[in-house]
Amino acid sequence: MGTYMMKRIMTIIPIFLITTLLTFGMIHLSPVDPAEAYLAAANIQPTEELLAEIRQEFGLDKPLLVQYVNSVIQISQFNFGESYITNKPVWEEISSRISATVQLTVGSLLIAIIVSVPIGFLAGVKKNSGIDYFSRFLSFIGASIPSFWLGYLFIFFFSVKLDFFPVEGTGTWKHLILPSLTLAFPLIALYTRLLRASVLENLQEPYVLFARTRGLHEKVILGKHVLRIAISPMITGLGMNLGNLMTGAIIVEAVFSWPGFGRYFIEAIFNRDVPVIQGYVLLAAGIFLISNLFVDVIQMYIDPRISRKGSQHQ
Repeated sequence: MGTYMMKRIMTIIPIFLITTLLTFGMIHLSPVDPAEAYLAAANIQPTEELLAEIRQEFGLDKPLLVQYVNSVIQISQFNFGESYITNKPVWEEISSRISATVQLTVGSLLIAIIVSVPIGFLAGVKKNSGIDYFSRFLSFIGASIPSFWLGYLFIFFFSVKLDFFPVEGTGTWKHLILPSLTLAFPLIALYTRLLRASVLENLQEPYVLFARTRGLHEKVILGKHVLRIAISPMITGLGMNLGNLMTGAIIVEAVFSWPGFGRYFIEAIFNRDVPVIQGYVLLAAGIFLISNLFVDVIQMYIDPRISRKGSQHQ
């Protein structure tokens, strides 16, 4: 297991370098001059003298290779530069907002897991039953309704009409319910379908027939063996969706005025705040890498054959 984990960790380094290279290239291929963007954000009329001074200050007058190496060194030290708008370090701006996004992500994942695991499992075990038809309907609705429209529906019914939850902002657990539920609904649809299909597939495997011939109780077969193996695709999807939730909750944060760093990223795009954009993209890549590594650890715990396969391919 240790060898396999070390191999997985080592793959992060080239992916990180490729991400930094792509981000660096896209920023410099953009028609927006960072020096002009900085002066525009400060409401300063750009002149050739000012532009040359800003380029020298930011190191933009150096060769691209030197700029890239300096950028990688700074990023490895969590130094993404300073925001053009607030003149504060980008990492300080992001870290002050990331806790709100983490709350939203954790809340939505908990709702998705609590709802989808029992429904998906029972739908697979009791095929063509009432719970199975309900899971199909729930999956269809969750996959069809856009997040922004679902958010406004929740606001209309649960905030405006019934006055159960606040419309926007943060402060109490009630503020977290509607945005978390909005983010969780598509995940419930996805995880329910994944778990149902995986349970149906595993029920046809020889190990289930062998366990039944040994006289094991059906609850033991389903709970200890089938569910443990069938939940593996759902965990894989969880790793992919964790990064999506952390970085892709922009629409939900805008609908509910949630002060996360996704909303901060949208403001940076409109303001052409280049350091913030670069910091957000690299942070998003880092979240995806770490979440997938975390999922690999869970997968190895559930199915130790993964680590053995990884060592055999070395």
